[in-house]
Order: sequence, then C-alpha cells, then structure tokens
Amino acid sequence: MRTIAVITAGLSTPSSTRQLADMLSDATVAAITARGESAEVKVIEVRDLARDLADAFTVGGLSSQRLDEARRTVASADAVIAVTPVFKASYSGLFKMFVDSLDDDALRSVPIVLGATAGTARHSLAVDHALRPLFSYMGAMVAPTGVFAATDDFGAATFTEGTAPLTSRVSRAAGELADLVLAQGVGGLAAGSTRRSGSGVEEPSGPSFGDLLKGHLG
Repeated sequence: MRTIAVITAGLSTPSSTRQLADMLSDATVAAITARGESAEVKVIEVRDLARDLADAFTVGGLSSQRLDEARRTVASADAVIAVTPVFKASYSGLFKMFVDSLDDDALRSVPIVLGATAGTARHSLAVDHALRPLFSYMGAMVAPTGVFAATDDFGAATFTEGTAPLTSRVSRAAGELADLVLAQGVGGLAAGSTRRSGSGVEEPSGPSFGDLLKGHLG
C-alpha cells in the first residue's frame, strides 16, 4: 500500500485548490491501481493549521500535536501532491509557511506533483517559476508535468488555444507520479536513499565517508 500525502492550501470551502488536489489524487490512485498496486490518500488542509503555524514561527518554535501529525504525514509518504492558490504571481504565504515548517530532508527523493490555481491563465507560469524551484531545493523528485488551473479550466471539455483540457493534464501528471512512485523501492525508498526526518525510516547501512576515501588520501 502506497501513501500519498496531499497538501492543499485553499482558503475557502469549497475551493478550486481543493478541487484540483482531489482531481490529482483520484487520478494518481487510479494510475497506481492500474499498475497493479494500491494507494491511500491523506489530505492536509493547510488552512486548518494557520494558527498552529503562526505559533510555531512566533512562539520560540512551539509546535502542536496537529502540526506535528501533518509533518509526519508528509515525511512518511511515498508521494506528495502539493497544490496552492497563486497570490502575487507565486504560492500563498500560508502554503510557504507549511513547507518551511518541514524538516530539511522531509521531501528528499520523494516523488511529487505540483499544482496551482488562480482566476486567470496569466498566472500559469507560477508552477515552473515558483513551485518547481522551491521543491527542487527541498530535494523532491518533481514530476515533469505541473498542473495549473484557472477558473475557466474547471468543466472545460475541449482544447482551447492549443491547451489540453484540465482532465487531460491531470491524467498525464498522475501517470508520471505513479511511474515515479512504483520506480521506488518498498515504502518509497530506492536503494541507497537517505533517511527522511520524521518518517520513521531507518537510515540504510553502508560504508562511511572515511572508508570511501581510504587509499585516496595523500
């Protein structure tokens, strides 16, 4: 059983951000199932952690049980789907606060699909210009296809100005994520991968750095 952590930072109920996150998670579960394995989804509504995050960053790093649980969910997941609304041409501040709260290696080598929502298509570059560099810095294995959805994309069924419908883009991204997940070893760890903080995964044994340098020192 593979675990998919879904980070969604929509601010309203319902929200287009959560809608896109659900589309991506449903499509990913279907793609993994079609490849002969099963998957479960654990959703993290960042909006519900707003006060916890504010306290964590302003009260001497004081965390909460709810925030710790969300961080453990991400750190132990086999894959992550991260979706944010776009504010001022980038991810939302609340979304960034949650990512900032994660341990430095919580996402290292973790397959991830990125998504973003906004009112108009003029914000579509935020996925590649803001989200992709952030998660590359975190060491995540970012899927090639990111999914941006403007308000008009929801419910669209035909090609518009050469752009595939939202459902087609979601399906392609989900397929890429499923392939990345199943290419990993059991529990999402490939051979030689490093330990992820808070995941409960033991660090694999191997030669030390000093051993590797034996015979190469002057």
